[in-house]
Amino acid sequence: MSAELLYSKDHEWVRVESDGVAVIGVTDYAAEQLGDVVYVDLPETGAEISAGTEMGEIESTKSVSDLFSPIDGSVTEVNQAVVDTPELVNSSPFEDGWLVRASFASLPEDLLSAEDYRAFTQS
Repeated sequence: MSAELLYSKDHEWVRVESDGVAVIGVTDYAAEQLGDVVYVDLPETGAEISAGTEMGEIESTKSVSDLFSPIDGSVTEVNQAVVDTPELVNSSPFEDGWLVRASFASLPEDLLSAEDYRAFTQS
């Protein structure tokens, strides 16, 4: 977990890169719960995403889960490396295993700090 990231209760993280641009990924906690990730379905570049709504799917050897967007915005880049090599979500969830980059106007107020997310996952 990283202090500069924000987290959703759906186990996605957000890293604000610059004014109005954020990177979104799945937390290490979610990657651990999922088990070995074998497939990732992500939105197309240009797709509109809305906080709390489905933006894709992640499949592991254990289950298929929806990916939820933690922010409202527009997808500006999809991480093709994760599509080609889904296990990056397990091996490097905060670095190489990011999912999408998106532009946004503002961040939702219900995103959690690292400390709050840790408490949420332990409850």
